[in-house]
Amino acid sequence: MQPKSHHTKTLKVMTMALLVGLSSAAHAGAENFAPGTAIPEFGQVAKVESTLAIPAGMKFKVAFDMSKAADVGQVNRQLDSLARFINMHVAAGVKESDIELAMVVHGSAVGDLADDSFYAKQHNGAPNPNKALVKTLVAHGVKFYICGQSAAYFDLHNASLLPGVDMALSAMTAHAILAQQGFSQNPF
Repeated sequence: MQPKSHHTKTLKVMTMALLVGLSSAAHAGAENFAPGTAIPEFGQVAKVESTLAIPAGMKFKVAFDMSKAADVGQVNRQLDSLARFINMHVAAGVKESDIELAMVVHGSAVGDLADDSFYAKQHNGAPNPNKALVKTLVAHGVKFYICGQSAAYFDLHNASLLPGVDMALSAMTAHAILAQQGFSQNPF
């Protein structure tokens, strides 16, 4: 039997090697992502050999939900996911005109869809980093609905919303209306 100190050192070395290996594996796939063709500035995608075929003529009507603000100065990843959704489906052969997306925003995330003046008041003078992405998504037909109840809580008014962003009575109301209009709810 090895002395305890040698066994402990061996265990530490093996643990460190395992952690380094896992860390490398966790980041190994980032190089597989590239800009999409529909929205090259945002929503990078990876090629996938999918075995779930997208039916010919498939029309996507999908509602997303966002309740958490991004870190100050960072683009909200949930907004970037909308660009990714468009990019990956266009790359898979879906016509962009067959993709209709909506984002319902509530909670602390409402500030991520506000103008620079409102955003700066909440974030020590920082400009809103989501502005360009939201503008691009609106140009690609994405609909944005702010929860009026969350907006009231954060003292956010219609005049402070980014162009193309609408105020709903509540997030619950927006989701109910979107469901009636045939939108499926994306669980992510």
